[in-house]
Amino acid sequence: MGPDYDDVGAITILHALADKGEANILATMASTKYDGVAGILSVFNTYFGRPGLSIGVPKGKALTLRDWQHWTDTLLLKYPHQIKSNDEAWDAVKLYRKVLSAQPDYSVTIVTIGFLTNLSNLLNTGADEYSKLTGNELVKKKVKLLVCMAGKYPSGYEFNVMQDAPASQNVYTNWPTRVILSGFEIGEKIKAGLPLIHNAAIKNDPVKDVFRISIPMAKEDAAGRMSWDETAVLVAIKGYSDWYTLHPGKITVAADGKNGWDDSGIGQAYLVEKVDYHQVQDLINTLIQHQPAK
Repeated sequence: MGPDYDDVGAITILHALADKGEANILATMASTKYDGVAGILSVFNTYFGRPGLSIGVPKGKALTLRDWQHWTDTLLLKYPHQIKSNDEAWDAVKLYRKVLSAQPDYSVTIVTIGFLTNLSNLLNTGADEYSKLTGNELVKKKVKLLVCMAGKYPSGYEFNVMQDAPASQNVYTNWPTRVILSGFEIGEKIKAGLPLIHNAAIKNDPVKDVFRISIPMAKEDAAGRMSWDETAVLVAIKGYSDWYTLHPGKITVAADGKNGWDDSGIGQAYLVEKVDYHQVQDLINTLIQHQPAK
């Protein structure tokens, strides 16, 4: 939930597709721990009719990056939310272990649209009150797929991978299940938000407020905000095959966060465009206008 506001499009699509019966949301996790991030997740979960959805925040060393447009301040003042401070949220790693341990084997899809801090810490955990398994063993037993907005392909510097490079290295070297990566180049050309902010029928909507506040503040957003994170959520829930093919192999991460690609690797793949990106753009722009049942 920040610094970039495509995070807001992503959580909106998550709730919209859950409302359509296509997903069952188990928990929502922040990968940054600025003051108010748990409250912002609570704003969206509450707005979309799931106020009791568990929220996790990293409690140890983590980034504190947040939105420079201050849309979070507007939303926290304007919209109801049960969680007022990060102290009231779960430790993200504890919540991952609690949730995963209770699910059927090989049933969970994890989608990440931010830094890999939480997942790295999860892999490093030992047995606890929720499971006798290590983090790596628990993931291997319960998770069927990890989908990430991460990297630039075949190589480059991408924000989510770079910002916590050691975590990225740990996750992409040691993650024990299948991984699909939506790269920077996939979402860069997909522009979202203008149909939403021009829809006069939508009022008192935190999603609209975020795009309405943020789009005018950057020249590069004049046609709408780039949609990196939304693509990962779409693929995590609806699959990739309508819009993309997969390039198999394995991501590599250098100490400075630059990613490469090993074509001889196994178990991972990045998305490659199959159809005109406007198809995905139109779908994203429709889904982020989703209104919860009142």
